[in-house]
Amino acid sequence: MAAAAQAPSARATFLPDTTSTRQYIGAWAVLSVVQYFVAEAAVIGAWAGPEPYDRRTGFISDLGAVHCGVFDGRSVCSPLHPLMNASFVVQGLGMLLGALLLSSALLRIAARPGAPVAASHSGEVPWFAAVGTRVFTGTAGAGTIIVGLVPEDVGSGWHFAGAVMYFTAGSFALLLLGGLWLGQTPLGRFILACGIVSLSALVTGGVTGMKVPEPGTLERLMGYPITVGLAAAGLVVAQRVHHERAVRKATRARAA
Repeated sequence: MAAAAQAPSARATFLPDTTSTRQYIGAWAVLSVVQYFVAEAAVIGAWAGPEPYDRRTGFISDLGAVHCGVFDGRSVCSPLHPLMNASFVVQGLGMLLGALLLSSALLRIAARPGAPVAASHSGEVPWFAAVGTRVFTGTAGAGTIIVGLVPEDVGSGWHFAGAVMYFTAGSFALLLLGGLWLGQTPLGRFILACGIVSLSALVTGGVTGMKVPEPGTLERLMGYPITVGLAAAGLVVAQRVHHERAVRKATRARAA
């Protein structure tokens, strides 16, 4: 009986490596998605259509259109379209890198310093949420890469498919991560709210076929919260990893 009582529990806990270069790169990769807003502003400033570009009525993909002319009933002319499409690709690569490099264990405790995770994660909701966050983030990243590589006016349905992948998977990634981080950080509610806004706008766009007075606004309500929410998540993880690396460095310095 005594021996049995001393046996290690199958639910033993461990603290994942929060100091590895892999995690650091992954966090900054996700945070890098904010470059999109700089690129978009620059491309809008160079717009050469017959009417000034208006974020309220103009579709985001119009900024990446390769040709000047009428597309789907809209007059488009974006001289800096290579920059916009490159930004889409870079944004997607950042999301893919984050999904691949950030471990599920780290995502579970990144917003709660010092918290351990279960060594056995069979059937655990937090583990499934963390894995799902990575899968959806990677899917959204692949989608926006497709959007950048296949502009809207090249006659391919892949552009639309990529956009749907980005909006759908991105919003679900935020919903899962926001729910996972509720109670761990105030940003948990913010990230969850971003996912709700994005998914609600996506459903509205699907129901209306984007036939609304301000389609540009609606599309940005789908996309902007994903970029902002993921950047916020990247910041949380980057700060946690940076802090742990600084602590490890100080500890080694004292031991030397």
